[in-house]
Formats: sequence, structure tokens, C-alpha cells
Amino acid sequence: MNEHQTLQGRVAIVTGSARNIGRAIAHALAEAGAAVVVNAKSSTEAAEAVVQEIRNRGGQAVAKMADVGQPEQAVSLIDAAVQAFGRLDILVNNAAVRREIDFERLDYEEWRAITATILDGAYLCSRAAAPYLSAASGGSIVNIGGLSSFTGASRRAHVIAAKAGLLGLTRALAHDLAPHRITVNCVAPGLIDTERRGPEPGHHAKHATLVGRRGTPEEVAAVVRFLCGPEARYITGQTLHANGGVFMG
Repeated sequence: MNEHQTLQGRVAIVTGSARNIGRAIAHALAEAGAAVVVNAKSSTEAAEAVVQEIRNRGGQAVAKMADVGQPEQAVSLIDAAVQAFGRLDILVNNAAVRREIDFERLDYEEWRAITATILDGAYLCSRAAAPYLSAASGGSIVNIGGLSSFTGASRRAHVIAAKAGLLGLTRALAHDLAPHRITVNCVAPGLIDTERRGPEPGHHAKHATLVGRRGTPEEVAAVVRFLCGPEARYITGQTLHANGGVFMG
């Protein structure tokens, strides 16, 4: 094992990893030596493309399509990792939907669609993964939060509520899973250059970084990789901000 392959022999699941930050996290963990399960809800072609990219670089990866907000599918995702690689060491709860909508138009169906993916998905995957992480002699869960759960923003009540819920879930699971040698942390990205299917979130225009630029998905992924590695075993229950100084927690 070379000095950069700190996750050699480990197995990771990254939910919502067919594009953007999730894709970068999958690559970062694979480059550190982990075998990776790439997950997407509907983008089969994109998920398989990430798998092929990892394999082309000498890594191990498989794709598993699953809607993590559905209990049976969340369990099937965890099972897929164990079936493919024999164990599970790392779970990164990244899957999210961030549609913006005026609160007056935010009906319950839309509320549940967003919170199910972000918050229910993290709970369901963590619950299904916990027995395997416990058997892994030091497992890691990393939840991917967001800047707006600290600063607030308009037209994002459902997204912010779900992302803020991840903070509480992180702290609670850090307590519950510590006896099993599982660390649980949260990474909160700020203004990150990503490919978007819709318009840029309105609250981005209200923030400016201290470093004079936006971040990259790879910079967020580097923080996640650190939290999953052997040098971060004394860190749990924490939220690490990767936002260029927009918000200081």
C-alpha cells in the first residue's frame, strides 16, 4: 500500500454519486484504495460511466440503482455492496434533490419528495449499514449537508429542513454508534461549481467567498476522504465546512 492508498481494502457506498460532488467523492475514495458502490436513482448511464472511469484508473467499482428514500431499496443498496465486495466500511449519504419553490406553493407531496431523499435516505441507509460497519473494525458515515441549513434561504424550506435534520442525525448517531467504533460526521459544502439541470439557486447570489472563488467538487471530496481515513478516527459528531469562508461554524 502506498502512502496515498489509506483506504486499501475498504468498501464504500456513495449515494447519489453519478454526478457532481457525489461523483467526485466516489473517485476520491477509489483513488485512496476503496472499492466503491456508485449509486443513482434513475441515471443508469451516468452511474455506469462513473464505474467505468474508476475501473479505467485501476480501481474497483460497481453501480447499484436505488431510491434511497424507499426502505426496501435502501436495504438493497447496502446488500449490493456486501454481495459485491464482502464487507462495508464507509457510507456517504450524499443523495439529494434541491428544487426551489415558493413556500405558498410547497405542498406536502413536494415536501415529502425532498425530505424522503435527503433525510429519510440517510436514516434508512445508515440503519441498514450499521451492522456491517460495526463488523468492519472502525466504520465511517459521512452525511453531506449544505450551506443554506446554516444561513437560511428563500424558496428552500423543504431542502433546508432536511439538510438541517442531517446535522441532528449526525450528532445522534455519533453517540449511538460510538460503542461500535463507527464515526459519524457531516460535511457542509458552500458555493461549489457543479453542473445543474435547472437555474442556479437564488441564495448563491447573496454570498461571496473569502478566497475569491467557488470551490470544486474535488475539494469537498477531499474532506470526505479524510474523514473516512485512519487519521480521522478521533473525529466524530462534527460538521466540517468546505465553503471558502462564506460561513464560519
